[in-house]
Amino acid sequence: MSILHLKKLCVGIRDIEQLRTIQMARLEKGRDGESKLWHRTRNTPRRISELLNGGSLYWVIGGFICARQLLKGNDSYVDSNGIRQCLLLLDGDVIPTVPRRHRPFQGWRYLNSKDAPPDSNEEGQSDNMPSEMARELRDLGLL
Repeated sequence: MSILHLKKLCVGIRDIEQLRTIQMARLEKGRDGESKLWHRTRNTPRRISELLNGGSLYWVIGGFICARQLLKGNDSYVDSNGIRQCLLLLDGDVIPTVPRRHRPFQGWRYLNSKDAPPDSNEEGQSDNMPSEMARELRDLGLL
């Protein structure tokens, strides 16, 4: 059986390190005293049980799928306008993937395992290459 994932645009984020920094600032203390990382989205995925069976949220940053986080749970809440929102509980570890070009889209989309990029030990760059240079080389299809 194939694992199901989600993919989502990471709007306003320039690289994986900035995503990590922002998420660390958004950690919330749960009722049990543990820090939890929630991602809010308007609609609850209909296939949530499949997603929570080993699925991840894949982040599209700067036109590339380049990172993922394990989906650990879900919840819901009603915002100040009375609109029900979905909360996705994410693992705090942001795992770099082999960058894969992706066009913009709205909301989130399902992603089958066979279509998901593999994990990378690096963040798409060598030790001596600045992230901006690596991004330009990927845009040119050279990385």
